[in-house]
Amino acid sequence: MADQFTVCLRREGQTVYQQVLSLERPSVLRSWNWGLCGFFAFYHALYPRAWTVYQLPGQQVTLTCRQITPILPHDYQDSSLPVGVFVWDVENTGDDDLEVSIMFSMRNGLGGGHDGPGGLWNEPFCLEHDGETVQGLLLHHPNPPNPYTMAVAARLTANTTVTHITAFDPDGTGQKVWRDLLLDGQLDSPSGPSPPTQKGQGIGGAVCAGAHLPRRGRCQLEFALAWDMPKILFGARGQAHYRRYTRFFGQEGNAAPALCHYALTQYRSWEERIAAWQNPVLEDRSLPAWYKSALFNELYFLADGGTMWLEVTEDTAIQEFNGMMNQLRPTLQEYGRFAYLEGQEYHMYNTYDVHFYASFALIMLWPKLELSLQYDIAVATLSEDLTRRKYLMSGVTAPVKKKNVIPHDIGDPDDEPWLRINAYLIHDTADWKDLNLKFVLQIYRDFYLTGNESFLRDMWPVCQAVMESEMKFDTDQDGLIENGGYADQTYDGWITTGPSAYCGGLWLAAVAAMVQMAAMCGTQDVQEKFLSILSRGREAYERLLWNGRYYNYDSSSQPQSRIIMSDQCAGQWFLRACGLGKGDTEVFPTPHVIRALQTIFEVNVQGFAGGAMGAVNGMQADGVPDTSSVQSDEVWVGVVYGLAATMIQEGLIEEGFLTAEGCYRTVWERLGMAFQTPEAYCQRRVFRSLAYMRPLSIWAMQLALQQHGTAPGQGMGLTGESMGVTAGQKSAPAVGLHTKSKARADLGQQGLLDTI
Repeated sequence: MADQFTVCLRREGQTVYQQVLSLERPSVLRSWNWGLCGFFAFYHALYPRAWTVYQLPGQQVTLTCRQITPILPHDYQDSSLPVGVFVWDVENTGDDDLEVSIMFSMRNGLGGGHDGPGGLWNEPFCLEHDGETVQGLLLHHPNPPNPYTMAVAARLTANTTVTHITAFDPDGTGQKVWRDLLLDGQLDSPSGPSPPTQKGQGIGGAVCAGAHLPRRGRCQLEFALAWDMPKILFGARGQAHYRRYTRFFGQEGNAAPALCHYALTQYRSWEERIAAWQNPVLEDRSLPAWYKSALFNELYFLADGGTMWLEVTEDTAIQEFNGMMNQLRPTLQEYGRFAYLEGQEYHMYNTYDVHFYASFALIMLWPKLELSLQYDIAVATLSEDLTRRKYLMSGVTAPVKKKNVIPHDIGDPDDEPWLRINAYLIHDTADWKDLNLKFVLQIYRDFYLTGNESFLRDMWPVCQAVMESEMKFDTDQDGLIENGGYADQTYDGWITTGPSAYCGGLWLAAVAAMVQMAAMCGTQDVQEKFLSILSRGREAYERLLWNGRYYNYDSSSQPQSRIIMSDQCAGQWFLRACGLGKGDTEVFPTPHVIRALQTIFEVNVQGFAGGAMGAVNGMQADGVPDTSSVQSDEVWVGVVYGLAATMIQEGLIEEGFLTAEGCYRTVWERLGMAFQTPEAYCQRRVFRSLAYMRPLSIWAMQLALQQHGTAPGQGMGLTGESMGVTAGQKSAPAVGLHTKSKARADLGQQGLLDTI
């Protein structure tokens, strides 16, 4: 509760107003004036920026706090910095001159177990560089395993004063701090460090910036917050890692002052770059306001999802595979290692079946991080861990990780990620039907959007290996894989038996992607093999699953086999994102795709909760939500955004926006879960797994709009390396999927066999 901003107004040498800018009324710091009336404050957010406007009641003063974080598309330096900036614009509409002060107070630590042993201490600092001066406090938290220093700082100019209080008790009444500010609008500014805390003792500090505020005038006060934890150990306390920003600010743990100085002198440039990136969307009147909010604000999870962005040095242990993946080490060394959690409640890094949906944000905005992540997944795929363990759902004992299958995740932060993978214990995912396919589809999409042929060549042997592993699931050799009669895909509580719309569709899409990659890599025999599989599989898929209105959930004899699954067109979604799936590269008949999407919209969207909550995962044909599993009657926000993208791709733009709007209204407005979008919710206001990875798939909607020509592409992510789509340039011509002879002719015309 000590982490607050407080405003102090003085008129003619007397304090006339002093208020903590918080609605809270906590049990600590009771001497402070809490309980700001929320009616007088308005919050706005377009991540990575936000602003709050405070109308101070009775004072004729307006405060606007702009929050800026350097989360900058295609920037691999400043985007890694552990800093935030708070710029206070103060306007006086009255007829009297005022003195205004803003106090930024902060607790050293989180008030939990890591603070308990004591030894925390604060000290003031002043850093002058290139004519710019920053003053503030360093909050040292030296306790293992991961010591760090926070900095609270303000910019000192000719028109501002900066003062501080080095230490106060954040669990006490706060009377001394409050009276100090009340007396003259400044803090006492003692010199020297505070004594280290005793066991169980808390410590806070505060920095205050003040300025003259003329009548009918304005002033500005600028603060920065930095957190310098250069070296980290994960839960197993094995290998030490350095964070990405240490490449630019050093590994010694003394970078907090420099980080604050850099932030306070660079934030105007950051704001300009963020505005240039966001404005094409914000100024597009054809796009609804809720979409503009969702598109940017859902990006919070890329940084807030327990995210790790680590340096990879020459001596970092990286398993290499006899000349395969030539760009593996250079990519990791140049751009680092990136990992984010499946969710803040589901502690697994880079959960791959979910990243399939979320990855659109990375590939469009930070494509090098997406490629780095894919290299890590590829290394894990070719590795194995034969340690046996029991899986919770089946009770079966099986190896942790088999070779040549995609891992479920890259590890648990409470253990040793990258070294020990597959933290997921519910199922043995070596038998999951979707993971291998999602890798192949993402590899081709990432190549298509970046044009990076070295990446494709590195990944081609891995794609072949995982597809070979997947072949065993086509038990009757009809070109279509079968699910195993348990929950063997991302819907890990929803049983699927035999050929299914979801996994079968992903399979056909992956086979089609293999045809394209085989052509590009000059392996004609492999291309013909997958063309044959695709021909047989398309026929089987249509024969076994298409019912005239939609694709059946699966082809079993179970009653739920005819459920309308909202995610049944996931394969087509990815094909279209890759520039495939229509014309010569059509896999699923376009009339069937459009009819299925229309049925989903009519039944799963409009027929569920009055059409106001998005698309429920499963609906019976008579319009009743399917309750045969714990997941079929849920709405998965990330799936809905992907479904909306699929609708937009097929020209059902209005339906797509109405579908996605239901999720935004439910999460961000009715349930009040802003910046903690859950994985799932039900009609009866039950939700699951707050702050989840999958909703980043909303960036697939933006890609679909750009590909469809209904949204501006300039500055919206597909820039620089990622220009294949928006510039109208395919990375390579698509190979027709229907006849072998046409494919050979296309290859001959392209000269691909000779040039790659």
